[in-house]
Amino acid sequence: MLKISKYNIYRNIEPERLYALRSLRGPSGARLLARLMLVMLALFIIVMFLPWQQNIRGSGTVTALDPANRPQRVEAVIAGRVQRWHVREGDFVNAGDTIVTLSEVKEKYFDPELLNRMEQQIAAKENAIKSKNLKADALQRQIKALQEAKDLKVSQSKAKRDADKIRFENAENQYTRNKKLFEAGNIPLTKLQDFEYKYRGAEADYQNSTLELNRVEVEYLDKINKAESELNNTYSEIFESQGDLAKYRNEYANTSIRQSQYQVITAQSGYVVKAMKAGLGETIHEGDAICTIMPTTDQLAVEMYVRAMDVPLISAGRKVRIQFDGWPAVQFSGWPSVSVGTFGGRVKVIDYVSSKPGEFRILLVPDTEEGEWPKELRVGSGTKGWVMLDNVPVWYELWRQLNGFPPSLYEKPQGDTPYDSEPKKSKSK
Repeated sequence: MLKISKYNIYRNIEPERLYALRSLRGPSGARLLARLMLVMLALFIIVMFLPWQQNIRGSGTVTALDPANRPQRVEAVIAGRVQRWHVREGDFVNAGDTIVTLSEVKEKYFDPELLNRMEQQIAAKENAIKSKNLKADALQRQIKALQEAKDLKVSQSKAKRDADKIRFENAENQYTRNKKLFEAGNIPLTKLQDFEYKYRGAEADYQNSTLELNRVEVEYLDKINKAESELNNTYSEIFESQGDLAKYRNEYANTSIRQSQYQVITAQSGYVVKAMKAGLGETIHEGDAICTIMPTTDQLAVEMYVRAMDVPLISAGRKVRIQFDGWPAVQFSGWPSVSVGTFGGRVKVIDYVSSKPGEFRILLVPDTEEGEWPKELRVGSGTKGWVMLDNVPVWYELWRQLNGFPPSLYEKPQGDTPYDSEPKKSKSK
């Protein structure tokens, strides 16, 4: 109905009494639904232009910031058999406390007097070395005495040879002169033969003294060489004995240290949380874990794993929202200001290498501006985290998520290394 007349039929006729008029009117529910849809569309358009803070999600666990305060396994240095437990699970132990006592399992170390016997071996070897050193000193004195005797004998033999040489030369001269006189007929043959006899005797004495000199030199050189050879053999035995002595001392030290390892002690104060070897008489091999010690620490951190494609966008000092397992929370990742039950943190360390395939580990510490984390937290509790980045419109974030693009940064993250303390503030779009 166009309703162009100035007369209104509804003033004279009630529409509810006529079926035709009732059918022309639209249902009230449809009009309400249309208005509701328009309001929702307007709200949706408004929401699309609201600021949304981009973030990088990750998950991880609670840990200790100092590696020395993380759970540690108490391992057996030597093989042995569990003889006695000194602690129970849940007990608090101080550094240096005995955890368990072991007994020996190797037959080489069964002898209870093993260290005493090894001391006797060491003492015997030391005495043998002393005796050989005395022998070497005696041989050195003998060699010196032989050298002096050789020099004396050689000097004597040289003096005798020189004297025989002079007599030989004189006899040779006399024989030569008298031979010429005999040939001239001045002396008889008997006198010449007498001079020749003396000449041949002097020659023989000279040759004998020369041979005696060589014999003396050879004799004493032989004695000296034998003494030096025996001295070298003695030195060789000394060096070999010194090697054996060092070996004995090494074995003694190792055995002494091994016996001190029967008492397995803890190097860190903390709570005994798990015993790997429980029964008495159970055999433990070298390097086997006996129990785990959880040190007490107030410096907790969160190790969170993020995708490799997001690591370049993270810098040390970035703010993080963290949700701990067991603490109810309502987290709006794009609007951290309205989140409830989450805790603040900052990025402390970013690993240089991937810890898992396609993931990098980052360490988070409490944000001093937002208070401390719950004191009831325990190492190993699960966490979820959101590394907060820049603000963008909601429509842009939806478009990015649908296309699988990484978050956007308008400036390069501050710092050249993952250990810079504060990031440079980036501009909001």
